Amino acid sequence: MGKTTESTESTIVIGGGVGGLSVANALQQVGRKVSVYEKAIELKEAGAGIVLAANAMWALEKLGVAEKVRTIGSPVKKAEIRTWDGKLLVDVPVHEQAKRNGTYSYLIYRPDLQQILYQKLKPDTVVFDRKLVRIEQDSSSIRAIFENGDVSEGDLIIGADGVHSQVRKTIIGSTPLRYSGFTAFRGISHFESANFPVELGGGFEAWGFGKRFGFSHLGKGRIFWFAAINAPQGQLITIEERKKTALQLFKGWWEPIEAVIGSTDESNILVHEIFDRSPVKHWSQGRATLLGDAAHPMLPNLGQGGAQAMEDALVLARCLKAQPDHVQQACRKYEQVRVPRTTKVVRKSRMMGRLMQLQNPFAIECRNLLLRTMPDSFQIKRLEWLFNYEV
Repeated sequence: MGKTTESTESTIVIGGGVGGLSVANALQQVGRKVSVYEKAIELKEAGAGIVLAANAMWALEKLGVAEKVRTIGSPVKKAEIRTWDGKLLVDVPVHEQAKRNGTYSYLIYRPDLQQILYQKLKPDTVVFDRKLVRIEQDSSSIRAIFENGDVSEGDLIIGADGVHSQVRKTIIGSTPLRYSGFTAFRGISHFESANFPVELGGGFEAWGFGKRFGFSHLGKGRIFWFAAINAPQGQLITIEERKKTALQLFKGWWEPIEAVIGSTDESNILVHEIFDRSPVKHWSQGRATLLGDAAHPMLPNLGQGGAQAMEDALVLARCLKAQPDHVQQACRKYEQVRVPRTTKVVRKSRMMGRLMQLQNPFAIECRNLLLRTMPDSFQIKRLEWLFNYEV
């Protein structure tokens, strides 16, 4: 069967992304031995930007890395929503939000965030090049069997292996992905804009007819941009000339949209179809549980995928600290705390996507009129349940 790499006192985390590294840090903080198994051969250097709203920043404070994130990332001190041709719809009251929430939101390059979390861990916590094949468990322990024949045995397995989670298939079975109706282009470039100088931070979104474009400072002089385009599943994912297609899709849009796309190397543009899953009421079975996108994949419209994984990590670590000898009871408590909140975020993210990706001109006009007349106080209160939340 291969060698056993850990004792039965070890917690096994499958997946070395933001969620897996966050929960490993949280578990080490409460004194648990933990090993993270990642199928990639190293931490990925390719990626996109990740937004860290106030609730994410508070989670990172508790993980002990918030100051490093603030140093490397970029604060969001400007956030606008505009029409496709540049007419202002919303000037988000980011300074008032920051005052109420105790911190600005930040944007950071995802691999930079992973590196920060990775470096906080004890040496040799993460084992690379380990692809999970299956899980076996009994009343006293649980085992992860890897493709190379290695076996890791512990008291708990945490599936933090993303939207296509192998651990989820074992616990829940096959549940269908739900296509969002749009495909996302994501790009990173060095680009300067007089309207959005680097010292200001933040950026804007422009909303059109079934299309939107976002632009934000990422730190280290970089810009992260994304585009969301309504399209039948499978239509855009196979394109070869990503940059040319993005330029065609946003031809004539408000500057600096075409300019920032034009400044981006083809190799720095990613194209992904965007999916979530219907929320489930339970994501644990015996000595196995799920975290982050493996448990509750959500659309990116509220920018909460990473934040919710971090919140999961802290809650699960606390539950295990409270019941160190009763792993299954700790997992049940973790679900009781987290399922209602993550279910709400999944649903609100999908609703927000429908609002952002409207195609009907009359519906768009009504939405834009509503946005233009919305008072700042309503904007802040509308999402206070989400952002002004401390685990």
